[in-house]
Amino acid sequence: MSLLLETIKIENGKPANLQWHNWRVNKARKELFSLPELDLNDVIVIPDSCQTGIFRCRILYGKTIDKIEFIPHHPREIRSLQVVYDDSIEYAYKYADRSQLEALYNQRGQADEIIIVKKGLLTDCFIGNLVFFDGQDWWTPDQPLLQGTQRQKLLAEGRIHEARITENDLFRFKEIGLINVFFDLNNMPRIKQSQIITGTND
Repeated sequence: MSLLLETIKIENGKPANLQWHNWRVNKARKELFSLPELDLNDVIVIPDSCQTGIFRCRILYGKTIDKIEFIPHHPREIRSLQVVYDDSIEYAYKYADRSQLEALYNQRGQADEIIIVKKGLLTDCFIGNLVFFDGQDWWTPDQPLLQGTQRQKLLAEGRIHEARITENDLFRFKEIGLINVFFDLNNMPRIKQSQIITGTND
């Protein structure tokens, strides 16, 4: 079995949304290994070199914590999305092995990111979850590939709402946003309809 991965945003020496990272890590530990809960506060020691700026804390773990590393965060610009298809992809747990996702990401052609369609339903992008703006509210697919920590936080706060969103619904929304540990509703990439590419790049 591949190791699991948890990525946490460290900003000026402080971890963000740690409550939700604890939730996901402990959910995986319980369901996969029948292990008791742990508190990531007890295992993350932020080095002096990461006290200023934004860093990516990567925790690799299975039954035990295998590795913790800190990497400077370099955001990339996302302006366009390619629709890709996979009816068999599974990513309910955040494994370090992302080869299935990478294969879909490599189908993006000239686009910056992807929208993954599974059995006619919109799910996620490569770097996180998706949210859709109808002119009044933000909606997120009710069957994502992965329950992202930012997604869970925004749902709990009532700032986004779940809905079953089909491929046919895609162009009824005004904008699509990409959320993850580094992107929330305030700073996420926001993609217009005209920046969505459908069809294949064969």
